[in-house]
Amino acid sequence: MAQGHSRDGFSVSVTRWWDRFRGQSPDPAAAEPRAPSDPCVATTGQGSDHLEVSRSGLPLCDAVVNLAGENVLNPFRRWGDAFCKEVISSRVETTKTLAKAIAAAEQPPCAWVLVTGVGYYRPSPTAEYTEDSPGGDFDFFSRLVSSWEAAALTPGSPTRGVVVRSGVVLGRDGGAISQMLLPFRLGLGGPMGSGLQPFPWIHIQDLSGIVCHALEKDSVRGILNGVSPSSPGTSNGGFARALGAALGRPALLPLPAWAVRAVFGPERAGMLLEGQRVLPKRTLESGYQFIFPELPAALKDIVG
Repeated sequence: MAQGHSRDGFSVSVTRWWDRFRGQSPDPAAAEPRAPSDPCVATTGQGSDHLEVSRSGLPLCDAVVNLAGENVLNPFRRWGDAFCKEVISSRVETTKTLAKAIAAAEQPPCAWVLVTGVGYYRPSPTAEYTEDSPGGDFDFFSRLVSSWEAAALTPGSPTRGVVVRSGVVLGRDGGAISQMLLPFRLGLGGPMGSGLQPFPWIHIQDLSGIVCHALEKDSVRGILNGVSPSSPGTSNGGFARALGAALGRPALLPLPAWAVRAVFGPERAGMLLEGQRVLPKRTLESGYQFIFPELPAALKDIVG
C-alpha cells in the first residue's frame, strides 16, 4: 500500500518504487495490495516511522530508503542543546533502528540506501572532493554525518548498502528554492555573504534518480556523491545570478554575512557562508546519467 513521507519539504510516495520514487504523482487507484512479485521499497521520513519499526520489525520489502532528518536550517528553531539533540536523534537513532531491523529481518531486503550530506567534506574555496576524499571529523556537522553513516552499517548482513551524500536539493515544492523564490521574484535576491563560496547542488529528480539507480543496480555499493557534475564550478553568487536569470529578475542585493549569522547562529551560518566543491565521480562511474547536469536547465525546469 502507498505511504507518504517527506524530507526538507519534499513528498515521497512509495509503493511500487520504479514509477513512484522517480517523483510521479501517486495514483490512489493504483495503491492495491502488493503482489509477491511487485518490487516494494520501505521508506522512513519525519515522524514515528522508526518507532513502529522498532516495535514491529521491518515489514517485508525488497529495499529500504532512509530520508529522515530534522531540518537543520529551520530559521524558526534556535540553535541550542535541545535542537542539537533532535538533529542527532532524527538522523542517527532512526538509522540505528532501521539497521537493527534489517539485520534482524527473517527475509532481509536486497538494498539499503541512506541519504546524508556533503557536509562530511571540509569547506574550501579550492579543494575538490570525490567519494574517496577524507572528512567527517572537523566540526559538529561533519561528525554528525560520520555518526549517521556509521549507524547504517549492518555487518554480516546480505543487504547491499549505499550512502548518497547529497548537495543542496533544488525542486519545485520544497528544499532551498522554496525559501528563496519570494525575494528573488521581487528582485530582492542575491548572493549570501561574499557569494564566492562553492554551492554543491542537485535537482530533486536526479537525487531520486540516483537512489533508484542504487536500488536497481546490484553492483552499486558504498558512497555516492549526490551532486550535479557541474556543481564544482557553481558559486553561491553564480547560483543567485542563474536563479535571477531564470526568473527574469536582477540578483544584485547580497545578504550580508552578519545577517545570516544573526538568523541562523554562527554554527549553522557556516553551512551557508562556506561550501565544498564535490565531484560525483563514483556516481558517474557507476553508470548514472544525470537528467539535469547544468544549472540553467535545472532552474528552468523548476521555476519556468
